Amino acid sequence: MRSWEENGQNWALTISSIFLDTSVKLDAIVQIVNAHYLHFMNSRNTVALQARSTRPAQCLKRVPILDAAVEVFCREGFLGASIDEIAARACVSRQTIYNHYREKETLFIAVVADVTARANAAVFAAFAAFPDRPEKLREDLIAFAVNLNRNCLYNQDGKFLRKLIQSEASRYPHLFEAWREQGPCKIGTALGAIFARLHHQGLLKVPDCDVAARQFTALTNADLQMTTLFGETPTELEIEVAARQGVDMFLRGYGAHTC
Repeated sequence: MRSWEENGQNWALTISSIFLDTSVKLDAIVQIVNAHYLHFMNSRNTVALQARSTRPAQCLKRVPILDAAVEVFCREGFLGASIDEIAARACVSRQTIYNHYREKETLFIAVVADVTARANAAVFAAFAAFPDRPEKLREDLIAFAVNLNRNCLYNQDGKFLRKLIQSEASRYPHLFEAWREQGPCKIGTALGAIFARLHHQGLLKVPDCDVAARQFTALTNADLQMTTLFGETPTELEIEVAARQGVDMFLRGYGAHTC
């Protein structure tokens, strides 16, 4: 199996090759991003549909198991989490969990993949809502940043992922392969595709779309880090102020009319 770094490099090369071919419409970038993402998102539904047609009782148990596991893993960590507690919260037997996932490590990986899929759904919905040809770029970018932070990064799934990564990633990096492959790399590429489109429309001057994507995310989240560090959720006002300040700084560097 390829490492997540190799997958990320191949993904970046695919998008970069399109950037270099100016005869290809930028819509093709979005289509490639969506194709990869939809393939990932459909996996859970496909498994569920197949299980529903063959073993409906077991299918109905998977979702409550995953939901219960998220709560227990976030509170207790990987090492401290108990299969017995997860089973009790999911209203299933301990053996049912082992029948589905074999061991705690497999269940944890499934939890990370499932929460990542839900989080990505919100992120790509925000991408889809961004106008193709913004008439008021600053206002549209601010609304976009607010949407990303409010409904993606700082919603329940975003909080779950952040807590799991902060508490467990350094000790069990192999458990986060799905998140690294399906999360930051593809989301960053999709965001870079948006900035590439704005660059070709003459609204931004972006020499490196991947760098710009990372900087946009960092700038619009800079003032929210301290709040989330202590497990709190940013207020609506804090999210809006962070978005305005981050976008203004971003446009100072990449605005088309910046000297």
